[in-house]
Amino acid sequence: MKNPSCRFCGTPLSLSFADLGMSPPSNSYLKPGHLNRMERFFPLHAWVCESCFLVQVEEFAGPAEIFSDYAYFSSFSDSWLKHAEAYVEATTERFGLGPDSRVVEIASNDGYLLQYFIKRGIPVLGIEPAANVAAVAQRKGVPTSVEFFGTAAAENMLRDRQQADLLVANNVLAHVPQLNDFVRGMGLVLKPGGVFTVEFPHLLNLLQENQFDTIYHEHFSYFSFTVAERIFAAHGMTLFDVEELPTHGGSLRIYGRHAANNSLPVSERVVALRERERRAGLDRPETYRAFAERVRKTKRALLKFLIEAREAGKQVVGYGAPAKSVTLFNYCGVRTDLLAYTVDRSPHKQGCFLPGVRIPIYPSERIWETKPDYVLILPWNLRDEIIEQMSDIRAWGGRFVVPIPEARVLD
Repeated sequence: MKNPSCRFCGTPLSLSFADLGMSPPSNSYLKPGHLNRMERFFPLHAWVCESCFLVQVEEFAGPAEIFSDYAYFSSFSDSWLKHAEAYVEATTERFGLGPDSRVVEIASNDGYLLQYFIKRGIPVLGIEPAANVAAVAQRKGVPTSVEFFGTAAAENMLRDRQQADLLVANNVLAHVPQLNDFVRGMGLVLKPGGVFTVEFPHLLNLLQENQFDTIYHEHFSYFSFTVAERIFAAHGMTLFDVEELPTHGGSLRIYGRHAANNSLPVSERVVALRERERRAGLDRPETYRAFAERVRKTKRALLKFLIEAREAGKQVVGYGAPAKSVTLFNYCGVRTDLLAYTVDRSPHKQGCFLPGVRIPIYPSERIWETKPDYVLILPWNLRDEIIEQMSDIRAWGGRFVVPIPEARVLD
């Protein structure tokens, strides 16, 4: 088989980062009537480009297939809504946004963010490819165009005079197989004096915290700041500031502008993060080679905990049915013999089964009905929020467990 090529620079890929075996698309939740149907599994193998150091997986299921009927709705996380509202307040003040401005969000989901700009009287436009999710935003009064973003969509927006003073792209850059086309489109739709912000999980955290379960087919690429800076520079844009965020296990929010717009100087935070990534070895192949054994160690630790709990007569259940749980359970081989079920707040997932491993998904009330000994927190990035919501399990001696960076029972 011929190895894939880097989706940014075209270099053939030969350095393996994490080979997680075969896995189904992580958002292909199974309905009860589909349990006797065959599922499709694809290689889940992350590579590192030895030229530009972009970490990436191959494209097996295209965006149209993944996002045509999407199961992720941002507004089901209270902490994410607070995060969005705080962002709106900060950017409105920092960049002087008002009724004469336009905010455009790419992958605007269910209107979780743009609704707060509307409350401030600032015109907005959402671009969301999943029609079922976009419909929720539209019902909230958030103008939303149902389409995939790229150069073609940007050219149409340019023709219709829908350029952005603030262009937002939260947790979408990783979902784009045609990376250069997407970033080129961002440059087209951004006004000459405009600003864009992009949020994405930080590769440095993935490495240092062993977050291999965030690798799945819907995430085509995994970014360090240095690599993101290189990609945007190739399309005539400069990153002038960066913030480190606690979201999604550790994310970056990058601030960018057209390279020709010198009114926003490059901050010291940019210089400092560049240097920290260099010291961490993100520009050296051996850093990436060492990751694979840490992944295998985490797998062994999770299986050891689950097997010992089962043999001791303890019941372990899950909380949440995020995409990362599909990677985790399919790679580790966890099925209902080790984890009875999981629960999720989203009614779009309740009554379904996790792809591949067929673990059932119930409403959260199921935990109070069965009173398990352990609750395994699968969206571990929301650990504090979930522990607060589910604190009553301690009444019967229930305890919380996290699987990443290794299986650990929380005090």
